[in-house]
Amino acid sequence: MGFFEKLKTGLGKTRDSFNEKMNNVFSAFRKVDEELLDELEEILIMSDIGVETSTKIISNLRDRIKKEKITEETDVKKALKEEMVKILEEPNKELKLNTKPSIILVVGVNGVGKTTSIGKIANRLKKDGKNVVIAAADTFRAAAVEQLEIWANRAGAKLIKKDEGSDPASVIFDAIKVTKEENADVLICDTAGRLHNKKYLMDELQKIKKVIDRELPECDKEILIVLDATTGQNAISQVKAFKETVDLTGIVLTKLDGTAKGGVILGIVSENDIPVKFIGVGEQIDDMEIFNAEEFVDAII
Repeated sequence: MGFFEKLKTGLGKTRDSFNEKMNNVFSAFRKVDEELLDELEEILIMSDIGVETSTKIISNLRDRIKKEKITEETDVKKALKEEMVKILEEPNKELKLNTKPSIILVVGVNGVGKTTSIGKIANRLKKDGKNVVIAAADTFRAAAVEQLEIWANRAGAKLIKKDEGSDPASVIFDAIKVTKEENADVLICDTAGRLHNKKYLMDELQKIKKVIDRELPECDKEILIVLDATTGQNAISQVKAFKETVDLTGIVLTKLDGTAKGGVILGIVSENDIPVKFIGVGEQIDDMEIFNAEEFVDAII
C-alpha cells in the first residue's frame, strides 16, 4: 500500500464525517448563497478546524465565489479544497539541517507518539546517508530510555543515555560531546513527555535549550512538536503552551488512523504559523512521510 492509500485509510473517519455533513448540506441547497456558506462554516467548526480558521476559510471562499461567479456544487467544493490547501501549504517542508552537526529537538506531552516519531525520523535520515546520534533525555518516565533504545537500534542510530532520573540537560551535554567527537551529521534530542501545564518540566526544557545554544551556537536547529491527531482541540492548547517556552519550527502529526478529528491540523497551522513537517500513518519504521498539503486535503474531501 502506497503512502497516499495509507493516508486515505488513516483519515477514513475524518473523511466520512466531513463528507457526510457536506453532502447533507449540498443536498438541501439549490443555489450558492450566504446560507450555504454559513452551513459550510458550521461543518468546518464541527470538524475541529476551529472557529477562527473556519471563518477565515469561508471568508476567502466567499470572495472567490463572487469574483469567479461560482454557481456549481463541484466548483464550490474545489474552491474550498484549494483554500484549505493554501493554509497547509509550506514551500519548505524539508528539515533545515545544513550544518554539521545539526540538531532536532523533539517535544510533546506523554502518549503522543514521540518515541516512535524519533525512531522514524532517525530512520529517514539514515536512509539519506546521515550519521545520526540520539540523546535519551526523557529521564523522568519509567522505561522511556529502553523504548527509545529499541527504536534507535531499529534505525541504526547511536543512543546516548544515563540512568533514570538523571538531569536531562546533562544527557544533552554528553550527546553533543559524542556528536562532535564522531563528526556525526544530526543529533536528535528526546525530551521528557512534559505536561504543558507543569512549570518545572518546562523549566527543564529551557535548560536543555540553553545547553544546545551554548555548545552548538551556529548549528541548524529544528524544534519539532509531536501531536496526536486524536486529541482534537487539546492539541491547539499544547502548541500554544510549548511556543511560550521554545521556538517551534515544525509539527509531526501522528495517530491519524482511528480519528475523526484530523481537521484540527488546519486550525493549528493557521493560528500558530507553524508548518507540518511530517505525518505518520502506521506503526512501522517506514510509516512516516514529508507532509503534503494537497494529498492531505484530498484524503479528507
